[in-house]
Amino acid sequence: MLMRMLNSLWRRPPAAKPRLSADPAVQALLEQAQACSGDGEAEEAVALCRRALEREPGNAHARLIWVRALMPGEIYRQVLRRIHEHLRPRTYVEIGVSKGDTIALALPETLALGIDPAPKITRPLTPRTRIYAETSDDFFARYDLGKELDGLPVDLAFIDGLHHFEFALRDFINLERFCAPGSTILVHDCYPLDEATARRERVYDFWSGDVWKLVVCLKRYRPDLALHTIGTAPTGLAVIRNLDPCSTVLAANLQHICDEFIPLPFATIESRQPAELNLVANEWSAVRELLRAA
Repeated sequence: MLMRMLNSLWRRPPAAKPRLSADPAVQALLEQAQACSGDGEAEEAVALCRRALEREPGNAHARLIWVRALMPGEIYRQVLRRIHEHLRPRTYVEIGVSKGDTIALALPETLALGIDPAPKITRPLTPRTRIYAETSDDFFARYDLGKELDGLPVDLAFIDGLHHFEFALRDFINLERFCAPGSTILVHDCYPLDEATARRERVYDFWSGDVWKLVVCLKRYRPDLALHTIGTAPTGLAVIRNLDPCSTVLAANLQHICDEFIPLPFATIESRQPAELNLVANEWSAVRELLRAA
């Protein structure tokens, strides 16, 4: 539902005035915010959205307009499509396939593996795509990913499972073991919008959880990684390169890292979010440079 709303706001003609709230005051604020966003007045649009959320904290439209102002350009699925077409990976692993919207982006020649405990695939997949209906923890405990990929390393991976830090961290550890130094791991939901949607508990429809902590964690424990977050709607996309399949730092300190980062509040990065999360502009020329550098 959230992505349908996001696509609707992106494609709606400027003259249209959709019903964004049952509260006339909130409706007026959000109409003004949409107009400001369309005119490139991002700060004013965000300020209006904040005012609307003070009156109606759960209004998803307010956060989507905020996202549009803060992170213009292509949404993450479009960026992911570009990355597939640019890298043309031999192998691709996706954790959290849901309805198949993103694993369907795998190229016909790519050997693609999708992992999800309850997949509900509604998109046509390539003949070289296989879906494993189980949790990622169970998958890595039962299977040798290298064998499942016919002896090839993971060229490209996308982590988009549960929106909790420790799950994303374990998924990263498990994937990196099967990567090569030139591989790429992408992680969704790494650039939260506000404190309410960056919590571990889901309160509103718009929610990114605390996956953002993975970026902070890797910067501290794995400074050898090339790590950036693309400012693509709705919740950012981290790009991790210069991978080291032999590294044991994270696995050896897993419990300590979880104890350290799970309680970390969003307030610790809120005022310095672009720097703390290594934000990169959502422009293909900038993204392409990330994929070129190792």
